[in-house]
Amino acid sequence: MTATERTLLAGCGDLGLRVAERLLAHGEAVWALRRHPLRQAAHGLHWIQADLTDAASLAQLPKGITRLVYLPAPDGRDKASYRALYLDGLQHVLAALDRRALKRVLLVSSSAVYGEHDGDWVDEATPLRPLGFNGAVLREAEDWLAAQDLPAVVLRLAGLYGPGRLQLAERLRAGQVKVPREVPHWANRIHVDDAAAAIVHLLAVARPEAVYIGSDDTPLPLDELYDFVADLVDAAPPAEGAAPPGVGSKRLSNGRLKRSGWKPAWPDARAGYAALLDDD
Repeated sequence: MTATERTLLAGCGDLGLRVAERLLAHGEAVWALRRHPLRQAAHGLHWIQADLTDAASLAQLPKGITRLVYLPAPDGRDKASYRALYLDGLQHVLAALDRRALKRVLLVSSSAVYGEHDGDWVDEATPLRPLGFNGAVLREAEDWLAAQDLPAVVLRLAGLYGPGRLQLAERLRAGQVKVPREVPHWANRIHVDDAAAAIVHLLAVARPEAVYIGSDDTPLPLDELYDFVADLVDAAPPAEGAAPPGVGSKRLSNGRLKRSGWKPAWPDARAGYAALLDDD
């Protein structure tokens, strides 16, 4: 990456800020778009106040953007909110940019597009069978982007954890968590810093594949992961109960992403959670 790159982060929350810090360190010019720009952020980051769901608000985007990272977070957990942001918003921002200048479009998607696979290993070639509206809308957004004449890459992330994402520990302390124990329900995680590093890495790969899975090296049975975190915070192991709805049991393979040159700093979420809770 060089100083000539001009990157737009569309929907810049915690993950986006971590991406921005890395890009700025590489000498890129970086713009961050969100409805309510933050007062405190990385030095040199250019804020754009706009709404991805409102096409008119995107009329004054910077000229000559060479890289777009689309990584918004929906306000609501309903189909209409997801469609407005992930599908309509993606279309709005690409309509507002000069497509001829774009060298890469990176859509941050989710492993929710896969659905239930009964604990089997899943990779980029696995058929998509999303269980919920969130996975279905993301799949639709992926399909739409793939049909465009654009240099596009999709990164399907596992569940994020990291600084400021310790709700699990609080719920375990409060006894609000249940897990299946008789039949393993496989969980997949990625540290938010590893996710940010993967995004920056994929912006620089010379000839990327169309799709990558972003996950750590160690899928874990959900009860094993939650028992481990419960022990870290001196909470009782969670009671037995149903698996989380709409997620599906599967083991995500990060082989393609690792073969491209990325390597997670936190290959096992147990070590990641231990370090986070020690710092906390």
